[in-house]
Amino acid sequence: MRVLVVNAGSSSLKLRLLDAADRVVDAKDIGVGRRGGFDPSEVAATIGGMTQVDAVGHRVVHGGREFVQPVLLDAGVRGRLTELGDLAPLHQPKSLAGVDSVDAVLPDVPAVACFDTAFHSTLPAAAATYALPEEWQERYGLRRYGFHGLSHACATRRIADLLGTDPGRLVVCHLGAGASLAAVRDGRSVDTTMGFTPLEGLVMATRSGSVDPGLVLWLHQHAGIPVDDVADALEHRSGLSALAGTADMRAVLSAAYRGDARAAAALDVYVHRLRAGVAGMVASLRGLDTLVFTGGVGEHASRVRELCADGLGYLGVELDADRNVRADADTDISAQDAAVRTYVVTAREDVEIARGVRAVLGGAS
Repeated sequence: MRVLVVNAGSSSLKLRLLDAADRVVDAKDIGVGRRGGFDPSEVAATIGGMTQVDAVGHRVVHGGREFVQPVLLDAGVRGRLTELGDLAPLHQPKSLAGVDSVDAVLPDVPAVACFDTAFHSTLPAAAATYALPEEWQERYGLRRYGFHGLSHACATRRIADLLGTDPGRLVVCHLGAGASLAAVRDGRSVDTTMGFTPLEGLVMATRSGSVDPGLVLWLHQHAGIPVDDVADALEHRSGLSALAGTADMRAVLSAAYRGDARAAAALDVYVHRLRAGVAGMVASLRGLDTLVFTGGVGEHASRVRELCADGLGYLGVELDADRNVRADADTDISAQDAAVRTYVVTAREDVEIARGVRAVLGGAS
């Protein structure tokens, strides 16, 4: 079964056609148009140039409490996903725009929605619950949902394959423009750093990560900053961009290496939060057997991995310096006698989506 994987982001519609062996046989990215949508003629021309699309798999950011497994897209599901837009107003509309754009070209090809929140539906109550009034929780669905679940799930499966056994108490570090950690035991997420929205947790490229909610209230109530402006700043003008003047970790690392004090300070903040987050995940697992880095930064920034590991030696994390610098896809970078095995794993959300599509439609997994 050939699966067209559709990932609609803030700046592009990423299309990846995978064959039955999960090889990418065609790949195209379509930019966002002037009105914030995708040009129907460009989508049609791009997909029209792809051969034998048997099924479509869509990455959908938010599945709420209802969608905890991949699901066949029909009018009823499409309507429910629209209603869930309030939980992810910056992300859900893009996902649904991708659904509509592709469906217009391939109306008779079955489509499946795969959710970034689904992997974290196994969070125990202690990890998923905010200490908020019960009536708020019930009325508004306030809980920690977690995100990047497709990446965390794929990394979990891949590391089990590489090890040839259960990775035990596993922490996955998905570090990209967005960043989150997951604590995984027996293949199930038991804790994660993102919560009700993708803003919670680690410092990211342009997102603040966790801040004191009282600070947000103060900015609105006392500094007089409109709510929309606060939201925009937390999402788009914070994180590395605010601290270092660039959202690109490669530029931050380069500037820090040259002695730029602002970049060095930004890196310190980023790594401090990262180490603390990993330690928090380890506490939830009551120990650590395997640590995995994935995502653009996790896979390519050896200095970030080094700095993170340097602060986790007391947990048994120790890297081989040469292996770490030379790390390529799906590589063990642990020191020979390290108590914790540390790996770099390529992020393949497309593979996880294709797997979900085949599971729903009855094809080979």
